[in-house]
Amino acid sequence: MSRSENVVVVARWEANNRALGVVLGHVAELRRQSLAEPGCLGYEVFHQVEKPTALLLLERYRDETSLEAHRSSKHYRELVLDLILPMLASRQVEILKLRD
Repeated sequence: MSRSENVVVVARWEANNRALGVVLGHVAELRRQSLAEPGCLGYEVFHQVEKPTALLLLERYRDETSLEAHRSSKHYRELVLDLILPMLASRQVEILKLRD
């Protein structure tokens, strides 16, 4: 499989001030479980130095099928949809394909 089939997710989340610690705890667990998925090639979490509530998630998947498997997983539904999203002030997600 060539690199050009890889899918990259760039997610920009802003946590509510009071929820930042809880969101970061859930994101750490989400990262751990996502990296265990066979199609997940990388999962990095950053926060802005000037604005610690602003998070950037960079995720890389083997292909679109792997990304769909991630989004359909039990841990994604439980952690992202049920727990994290209600604690975010904003959310922006871009899906990109890596080109050689």
